[in-house]
Amino acid sequence: MTQPNSSSSTVLFVCNTNGGKSQIAAALLRSSLGAGVTVQSAGLIPAQHINELAADVVADVGADMRAEVPTALTEEALRAADRVIIVGQAQVPELEGVTMERWVPAEAPAALGTERERMEFLRDDIAERVRTLITALEPEGH
Repeated sequence: MTQPNSSSSTVLFVCNTNGGKSQIAAALLRSSLGAGVTVQSAGLIPAQHINELAADVVADVGADMRAEVPTALTEEALRAADRVIIVGQAQVPELEGVTMERWVPAEAPAALGTERERMEFLRDDIAERVRTLITALEPEGH
């Protein structure tokens, strides 16, 4: 896999609680990239802890988010990031000069009967978006 541009950039994932979606995205990106990109995540109202089921399904694909701690989103973090990605429906206040994009994960099909199946579906949806992001982060011409 081609490594992203060596000049360090920062990707910030944001969701409501920073216990699930944004942590999944951050863990998947970290496990795929290596050096060159700083990956952070934050939430509007941080959860008390990481979603255990989310951590389990992320571990199933070789990523780890168990050591992470839900963190509150700050204006400083938004301004410091080169790329801000809102995962889900979090209502992040707009800031002049800060461009944000939104990933709205697909709804899990009703046929997925268990919470684990729905979480795996969410993980896989986010993983596909992360793969696209990695391509966008790669330097031109590689």
